[in-house]
Amino acid sequence: MNHKYLNKVSGHLIRGIGQWDFVALVVNITIGAGILGLPSKLFALMGIYSLAAIICCAVLVLLLILCFAEVGSRFSGTGGPYLYTLSTLGPLTGFIAGWLLWLSRLFSFASVCNLFVDYSANIWPPVANPIWRIPLISLITLTLAGLNYRGIRPATLVNNSITVIKLLLLTGFVIVGLCYVHPANFQVVKPFNPSVLLSSVLLLVFAFSGFDVASVPAGEVIAPQRTVPRSLLIAIAMVSLLYVGIQYVCIGTLPGLSQSSKPIADSARLFIGPTGSLVITIGALITMLGTLNVLMLTSSRLLFAMAEQKQLPGRLSFINQRFHTPSVAIVVTVIVILVLTISGNFINNLTISAIIRLFTFVTTCLALPLIRLKEKDRAPFSVRGGVFIAAIAILVCLLLAVNIGREEAINAFILTLVGIVLYFLCKYTGVNKA
Repeated sequence: MNHKYLNKVSGHLIRGIGQWDFVALVVNITIGAGILGLPSKLFALMGIYSLAAIICCAVLVLLLILCFAEVGSRFSGTGGPYLYTLSTLGPLTGFIAGWLLWLSRLFSFASVCNLFVDYSANIWPPVANPIWRIPLISLITLTLAGLNYRGIRPATLVNNSITVIKLLLLTGFVIVGLCYVHPANFQVVKPFNPSVLLSSVLLLVFAFSGFDVASVPAGEVIAPQRTVPRSLLIAIAMVSLLYVGIQYVCIGTLPGLSQSSKPIADSARLFIGPTGSLVITIGALITMLGTLNVLMLTSSRLLFAMAEQKQLPGRLSFINQRFHTPSVAIVVTVIVILVLTISGNFINNLTISAIIRLFTFVTTCLALPLIRLKEKDRAPFSVRGGVFIAAIAILVCLLLAVNIGREEAINAFILTLVGIVLYFLCKYTGVNKA
């Protein structure tokens, strides 16, 4: 393995993200828009067994995080899974991983931003008019871009504040909701179906994801080889408990849960009243803003990392001397995000993002045994039975891949082909002169 990938520290980026900042980053990007509609979708698939699906996905995510933690503890530069794949599976596979991760961030941003506009209409109905939609999308995107442009600390402080508000609101929903749960709602209506369980876990992958790209800005994390592994484990434990609590309360308090498009808000309306629904709606908007902020951060850093490793034009690795941020990568990312977000419907792109994540999961799990074979030293964070854990995680990811829809699989395949063409175009035209 080429040690330049292990030891390269990203230019003059400022290391301004501490351990609890990073925990907040993981929590914020994980608890995103997915949880807002997830309880009803899960219940429609599995009924009360949806609680088991969450626990199964949490176990899978734990296995994946252990792999990410050990592999990530060997790296200190920007790039996360892209860097792990590049250093172990070679330039082409690494480029594809970075390309797909970048696209998944953009698709997710477009989906969440459009959802933000839809939720905003509940508070201010004129937003539903197309005349207001484009200005609102532009305002959100450019504001978050400006925040990230001006430095990692401002973006981190905003992220921390949003995370605290988000956790307080959702935790409050669970605690209050537990007092209104009706045991009669937990009747078995649908028999347990293993194939439906796999489909449900695949759906949950999106809701649990975020940890996979949270390590992308490691070049701006203080002591990343220690901070990243610890923070991943702390954050995912918090998220798992919260998801189980939210699903339990929604099942126990909301009749007709499977038909609800806003299950958390509808549930809160029943046991708190209109005020509770309004509070949850505002909380949903704050949740989405937090997700969008982290998506902006990680997507721009992916472009920066690929340019830093000389796989994209060197100009993308330019660092603003005043704010110490990858300013060119941020500008390019913002332009593409605006085009994607304004141009259309992105419902299916969430599934594509989940497919891309399966690819990232597999390549990072593969990196664990490959690094152990090539590196004689022990990782700063070493997982007992790591090779076995990686093998189990890869097997589960492959089982989930079998349940991918044909249309989504074709779209993901086309995006991969585009990435391959782009890789060879960049390689043989020598676009990176850095």
